[in-house]
Amino acid sequence: MSFESFETIGIVVSLLGLVLTLGGLALRTHQNTQSLRSLNYSRAVDRLAALQGRLSGDAEMAKLFAVGLRDPDRMSTEDRIRLTWVFYEMFGAFEFIHDQANAGALPSDVWDRWAETVAWWLSFPAVQAWWHARPTPFNPRFTRFVEDRLAEPRMDEEAARRWAEFVRAGESSGEAGESSA
Repeated sequence: MSFESFETIGIVVSLLGLVLTLGGLALRTHQNTQSLRSLNYSRAVDRLAALQGRLSGDAEMAKLFAVGLRDPDRMSTEDRIRLTWVFYEMFGAFEFIHDQANAGALPSDVWDRWAETVAWWLSFPAVQAWWHARPTPFNPRFTRFVEDRLAEPRMDEEAARRWAEFVRAGESSGEAGESSA
C-alpha cells in the first residue's frame, strides 16, 4: 500500500469518528432538551398541586375560593385581592403550560387536557370578571388563547351539570352537618 492509501484511510476513519461524535452529541442534546422540557412541565404541575393543596388544606381559603367563584359580590376588597392572587397563580401555571405546548415540549393530548381545564375555569363568571379586570398582563399568545375561549366558550355541558349537582349535594350535607355539630 502506498502512503496516499494510508492517508486516505486515515481521513475516512477520522471523518467517520467525527460523524459518530456529532451524532452522539446531537442525541445527548435532544435527550437533555426533552429532560428539561419534562422538568419544566413538572414544575408547572407542581405549582398547581401546591395551590390545590393550599385550597384543600386551608378551610378559610377554600371558603374564600368557593364564595369568590359563585358570588364575588359577597367578598370584601381584601378577599377579592386574595382571590386575585389565587387566580394569578392558576393562570400563571396555565400560561407556562401553554407556552410549553407551543414550543413543542408537550404532546398535543396533554395540552388538550389543559386547554379544557382552562375553558372550565373560564366558565365561572367570577373568573371571567377577574380576567377582564386583572391589573397585569399575561403574554400575548396566552392572552389571545384565553380571549378566544371567552369569545367562543367550548365546554362539556353535561360535565358542568354533573359538577353543579355534586356541589349542591355537598351544600345540603354540609348544612346538615353544621346543624348537628
